[in-house]
Amino acid sequence: MRTWYRSTIGGLPRLYWYLWTGMLINRVGGFVALVLSLYLTSARHLAIPVAGLVVGAYGIGGIGGVLLGGVLADRWGRRPTLLLAHFGAVAVLCGLIVARPIPAIAVLAALLGVMHSMPGPAFVAAIVDVTPAGDRSRAFNLQFWAFNLGMAVASVLAGALAEVSFTLLFSVDAAGTLLTALLILWKVHETRPAHRIAATSRGGLHTALTDRAYMLFVGLSLLLAIVSTQTSTILPLAITGDGLRPSAYGSVVAYAALLIVVGQLFVPRLIDRWRKGTALAVANVFLGLGFAAVALADGIAGYLAAATVWTVGSMIAAPPNAAVIAELSPEALRGRYQSVFYLTFPAASFIAPAAGGVSLQYLGNWHWIVCGALGLCAAAGHLLIQPARERRVAKEPAAAEEFAVPVGG
Repeated sequence: MRTWYRSTIGGLPRLYWYLWTGMLINRVGGFVALVLSLYLTSARHLAIPVAGLVVGAYGIGGIGGVLLGGVLADRWGRRPTLLLAHFGAVAVLCGLIVARPIPAIAVLAALLGVMHSMPGPAFVAAIVDVTPAGDRSRAFNLQFWAFNLGMAVASVLAGALAEVSFTLLFSVDAAGTLLTALLILWKVHETRPAHRIAATSRGGLHTALTDRAYMLFVGLSLLLAIVSTQTSTILPLAITGDGLRPSAYGSVVAYAALLIVVGQLFVPRLIDRWRKGTALAVANVFLGLGFAAVALADGIAGYLAAATVWTVGSMIAAPPNAAVIAELSPEALRGRYQSVFYLTFPAASFIAPAAGGVSLQYLGNWHWIVCGALGLCAAAGHLLIQPARERRVAKEPAAAEEFAVPVGG
């Protein structure tokens, strides 16, 4: 157990654990987004199409928040960005408690999307700042574990509080966000490297967007995100289409989350000696096979078996995925590079249901075979780009020295 502890948890910087705790508290308390549509239709009595537009405003705000968070994390610093996002979210949540006009609720929903998405790039950039390169895989593995644990708890709390009072639900969310903000204010100092300053005229979002090696990796990550997002978009349709109750879908999702909570901490030792591209290729193979297996599932046992396979893929992918982003990101542009990567999630959230619904309708179970093929294509892509990316990373220290200028220079 001591060996497992040292290889999984031990030795990480204290500041990392403050960041980790803040992310966990924020995720446990951040459940308003999960029930926003329910709040709008049941408490505000909006028609479903109108509620959908308001929830869409939250998503649009999220896209803007990701980009803004990355830029501010590099320009202002990680700590100011995190404080602005969390204190801002508290103010917006309080506004939503008292807001009654529909336009006001829509504006606040968009602002909440901005505030909820801003911390992501800053949190991850701060983790990269404070964690030695050799420990980052473990650090990101624990971050992924905390995210899923927080989501599982938030899902339970959201349902329970929504049945009591939406005002209580918003208040608890605001309290959790405020607690995270106070923790950051108290314990988290600025982590942006002090010995360099960004040469802002020589880099920005366009630097990430025109970085060929990075965008190839982001493109493959988008394929992974599109396949993974099937669980929350198209899978419910397949399960109910097989005559199963909606509760069966909840059981599959809960089972996958439980697998991650139980097994994620053992992943680093499993993949520690693997090359990152190889680990990502293996992860995508598992994801592809897992979703392809849905084509054969016609009962709860089949869906649980498929979920086991694709969840193993998700667990393997998390640490090397984040580590590759960290090693490809120039020191002065870590926040911006993170924000470009984070855009894959809203993009996948649009592409997966839009294309997946049509695919399922016209292809039937072959839709899941197509998902499996996408996973295998992504796996092959990671193996193909791995040598060039490793050569790029080997030259990165010299490139970083050229990119940044000394303070006072």
